[in-house]
Amino acid sequence: MENIQTKDHIKPRKGRGRLIWRFLKGSKALFILCMTCSALVSLGEMIVPQIIRITIDNIIGGASTENLAPVVQNMITSLGGAEALRGRMWIMALAVLVVAGICAVARYLFRVSDVKASERLVKNMRDTLFGHIERLPFQWHMSNHTGDIIQRCTSDIETTRNFISEQMTNLIRIGILLVMSMSFMFSMNSSLTLIAMAPLPVIIWYSLFFHRKFRKGFEECDENEGKLSAMAQENLTGVRVVRAFGRERYERDRFEKHNEYYTSLWVKLGRLMSFFWSSSDILSGIQIMLVVIFGVLFCLRGSMTSGEYIAFISYNGMLVWPVRQLGRMLSEMSKAGVGIDRIGYIMDAEEEKDPEGALTPPMDGDICFDHVTFAYEGSKEMLHDVNFTIPAGTTLGILGGTGSGKSTLMYLLDRLYPLPADCGKITIGGTDISKIALEHLRGNIGIVLQEPYLFSRTLRDNLGIAVRDLGDKELEAAVQAACLDETIQSFTKGYDTFVGERGVTLSGGQKQRAAIARMLTRPTPIMIFDDSLSAVDTETDAKIRTALEKRFGSATIILISHRITTLSKADQVLVLDHGKVSQLGTPEELSGQDGLYRRIMEIQGYSAEPETKEKESAADLKEVTAE
Repeated sequence: MENIQTKDHIKPRKGRGRLIWRFLKGSKALFILCMTCSALVSLGEMIVPQIIRITIDNIIGGASTENLAPVVQNMITSLGGAEALRGRMWIMALAVLVVAGICAVARYLFRVSDVKASERLVKNMRDTLFGHIERLPFQWHMSNHTGDIIQRCTSDIETTRNFISEQMTNLIRIGILLVMSMSFMFSMNSSLTLIAMAPLPVIIWYSLFFHRKFRKGFEECDENEGKLSAMAQENLTGVRVVRAFGRERYERDRFEKHNEYYTSLWVKLGRLMSFFWSSSDILSGIQIMLVVIFGVLFCLRGSMTSGEYIAFISYNGMLVWPVRQLGRMLSEMSKAGVGIDRIGYIMDAEEEKDPEGALTPPMDGDICFDHVTFAYEGSKEMLHDVNFTIPAGTTLGILGGTGSGKSTLMYLLDRLYPLPADCGKITIGGTDISKIALEHLRGNIGIVLQEPYLFSRTLRDNLGIAVRDLGDKELEAAVQAACLDETIQSFTKGYDTFVGERGVTLSGGQKQRAAIARMLTRPTPIMIFDDSLSAVDTETDAKIRTALEKRFGSATIILISHRITTLSKADQVLVLDHGKVSQLGTPEELSGQDGLYRRIMEIQGYSAEPETKEKESAADLKEVTAE
């Protein structure tokens, strides 16, 4: 099986930006509002230190207002001038409160819009991913671990959401803080500003250096989280097998070993991040210390006023925060980049598509396999030059050893696997199935797979999954045809019996009959039973075949089985041997020929009176049970 983790390093073909932009559908306006509110908060934070500086230098200190911006001078004049404001200091305090109030409202709107936008983003991502995965080819699903796909659709989505809602929305705020704080600082004292900026290139280089290390660490952690999820999913799904073979300790040790390795990766990454943040704190502390020391010296020399010094310290704090936030953004970007790439791998997978001008022809014609050759990706040839025709309305039995290609024939007929153009063709009523619309093709082919799958729902929900608004009469008729009616009547809750995950509460035979009943709720012109009677007794097998003959005599039926009694009433039987047609004929003809059919017939002790033998076997079984 191809491992999904091998493609983690591949960037999405559509690009991360375009992928995120697609997921932002329906939440863009909210994110814009979020960024606008963030910008208002930044502007308010810029204004408060200036109000404090003017209050200390111009109102209390009596310094001239000529060095202030014209807009500020006009505001002071309209309020009666600096002398009048000195006696009414409450006005300056009120100005600070008004700005703080605006910032508080902006912060509230920022949080509300951020939460709404991020939740809509997550919903859109989940809906888009789930819808896309549902339309991916069966071959893709068989090549990728279910647990890892789930991890990508949960953990990686959450990582992407956190980055966009917590980091991306602060971009404008960080930009405003950087530009405005540096411009205000330069306007107050250019020398001290240069001193304040000296450590910044080192901090930025330091952050970029660790960005690459973080990405590698997050990628490794995500890969192993996917493996751990896949391991847990497989064990939970196969819990009966694990317990039946007494493998609990082995599986637990195996899980704990990988979990310990996964934990060690996060501990290692945590140490790296701790070193990065502590080093960043030291560099930031040195920068603040330099500003405080040199700022005091400039004040003592008279090249800075007290108000300018206080404002400068405030702006320096604002300058340090976005620089440090930039480092956090880079580390989070590393993590989000890995998550987006992993999601992009799923989104880049090609969906099943109908050919241009897809046809919807009648599906009750002859089925023809015309020189079909097929091999699974990375495997040896499974079918070789298979050539046969199933006349409409007849029953074909297929017999063959394990791995002979019986199920593969049906997968190709239902286009669960596409048949390459140069490997023959399959036609229904003379129409190549590659030209038929998928929904039409699969809507007219009923198939019961070799391993019946029941959902964790009630029996009614499972049986009616193929038909919307299924009536009680249609449901009961399908259940009777599948010989499941007595089983359902024995359940206390009848059709409302909860079957558990994968139908765990039912026996193998009950699950097979439930799967058959589910398929029969939607009568189709083509019906496939892929070894779906193997878990039922021979008497029930005969009853189901008789019911099928009565109700669906005009349908084309394909029976795959290892049981000769199941194939005995078929119009013709196809025998496969290592992917090739070794025999084809009626059961009577094959029983008189040397070959696999006759050998299996002799091994199973099949006689010319199979129905009598089945009844005798059933009677013997009852006697043994009674004893």
